[in-house]
Amino acid sequence: MDYLINSITILGYFGYGLLFIIIFFESFPLTFFLPGDSLLFTSGFLASQGHFNLALLIATLFLASIAGYLFSYAMGEKLRQIILKSNDKYWFKKKHLDYTEKFYAKYGTKTVIIGRFVPIVRSFSPTLAGAVDMNFKKFLKLTMLGGFLWTVGITSAGFYLGKAIPSAHLYLTPIILGIIFVSLLPAIIEYIRDQVAKGKINPKV
Repeated sequence: MDYLINSITILGYFGYGLLFIIIFFESFPLTFFLPGDSLLFTSGFLASQGHFNLALLIATLFLASIAGYLFSYAMGEKLRQIILKSNDKYWFKKKHLDYTEKFYAKYGTKTVIIGRFVPIVRSFSPTLAGAVDMNFKKFLKLTMLGGFLWTVGITSAGFYLGKAIPSAHLYLTPIILGIIFVSLLPAIIEYIRDQVAKGKINPKV
């Protein structure tokens, strides 16, 4: 992460392009490991130190988040066609698609918006939305709302924290680790609830 940040700051205006590429590709399942929340927060912090223009930075990150989700959705549509034509020859069978469709019918709005703040979920949700043929207009509205809240919220948090705390750069690593933990918290809580519902965890213990 430190090497990546150093590269971005050295590149100057080309650093915006690198940030765009990283956030864009983080919207795909195979590149789920790319930094998202931590990169937004850190770039916002760097903006507070004069390395980026905050308005241009947020605009770049927002556009990247939208473009990435739209391409990921299109990829999901292609995946749906493959599944429907495969006659259950591949691992992702029709029954998996049916289950995902039921899930998105019930939790689709939360998944696209709140999923923005959850690592891994953020990378899979747009592809799955396309795979289950989620209404595109609805998906676009949710994508823009979620992308706005995610990019503006976390980037601004990094910026204003960098402005408010003297020598904030000394605490950057623990702050980033805290951001990652908070991002994973909803997924952890949901997993525990699921295990309790299945009887695999006794809440009284």
